[in-house]
Amino acid sequence: MKGSRFYNPQFDLFLPTIVDLKFRDQKDTMERPFFSLSKSKRMKPIEYNNENDGIFVTVQPHQEYGMATIWDADILIWAASVLCDMKNRGTNDIPRELKFQPHDLLKAIQRGTGGKDYVQLKDSLERLKATVVTTNIRAKRGQKTTMFSWIDQWDDLVDAQTKESKGMTLTVSDWFYRGVTEDGGVLSIDPAYFSISGGRERWLYRVARKHAGGNGPNGFAISMPVLFDKSGAEGTYRRFKFEVLRIITRNDLPGFSLAVQTGAEGEPLVHMVKRELIGEGGHPEWIPLARTQARPKAPLPAKELLPDNKLPLLSPIIRTLSERTISAIRDQYPGWDIYALQHLYNEWLDADASRTPNNYEAAFKGWVRSHLDKQKASA
Repeated sequence: MKGSRFYNPQFDLFLPTIVDLKFRDQKDTMERPFFSLSKSKRMKPIEYNNENDGIFVTVQPHQEYGMATIWDADILIWAASVLCDMKNRGTNDIPRELKFQPHDLLKAIQRGTGGKDYVQLKDSLERLKATVVTTNIRAKRGQKTTMFSWIDQWDDLVDAQTKESKGMTLTVSDWFYRGVTEDGGVLSIDPAYFSISGGRERWLYRVARKHAGGNGPNGFAISMPVLFDKSGAEGTYRRFKFEVLRIITRNDLPGFSLAVQTGAEGEPLVHMVKRELIGEGGHPEWIPLARTQARPKAPLPAKELLPDNKLPLLSPIIRTLSERTISAIRDQYPGWDIYALQHLYNEWLDADASRTPNNYEAAFKGWVRSHLDKQKASA
């Protein structure tokens, strides 16, 4: 894909221009650990369980693609912004499927538009589709938990001659869609957010925007151990604290000022306030919270983190198929319904726990080959 933009009326209708788009972020995703904060491939699940409010979030990576990152979430911010624009314009039946030119999306989130950027866009879409989230945040009525991937599907229409993209589509999950389109479900963000290079810096900006953005000159204070718990960051608490304190020393997040004091139990308290509310004297005086939470304990065993319905933490990742696998099987076995085959395969797995594979997709390919060979032999 070159840096030029392919015009296709089918993919240009109803979407706001880059200049007109006002960026919005879905509130529930801004303070909980939903994304990897590192660009390196993350294979360790996120298991967050808040005993105070009962909120839990489990994020399962994919064997091949890893976990969706906070940079991949830029695509969700773009999608939320487009959906909000449609809502504000009075669009009837706002769709979950968005059609767009990759050039426009990349420009909107301040990325390059060359071939490498196009490949990275597709990789991001694959991680957003393959990562599986389980949570009780906004679970549907009558349900204790909800399970979803960030996007249900994405497609790329490629010109047969030039091999350039003629347009793409993505379908956001129902959970994300409802969170964006319900009243009060989003917050505006500074376009400068997309220029933040570090994963922890990006996450701190989102926390500050969520909690300090509307809290006036008093801002918002949070203990470092709680920040660590909410971040889902890999590595030790000590390393996390060191890096966050270094970010506070630089104090260059767009729109927000950060400061730190020592809390009652010896751990740092991080204070966030909007820069526009700070006078010439710099960060305002503030009173630390009277009591802070203790340093986080070692994570509980996975079984203790399960919700009441004892939903297995590892089963979602095992049951995911990447677009690459789907395409390969369709090419090798044209005419077969891959999702019907997957349903049969899952039933076969469920019939005997010893059949659980280490690599779901590789085992699925082998099962399909064996299953269809038997079909041919018996025909």
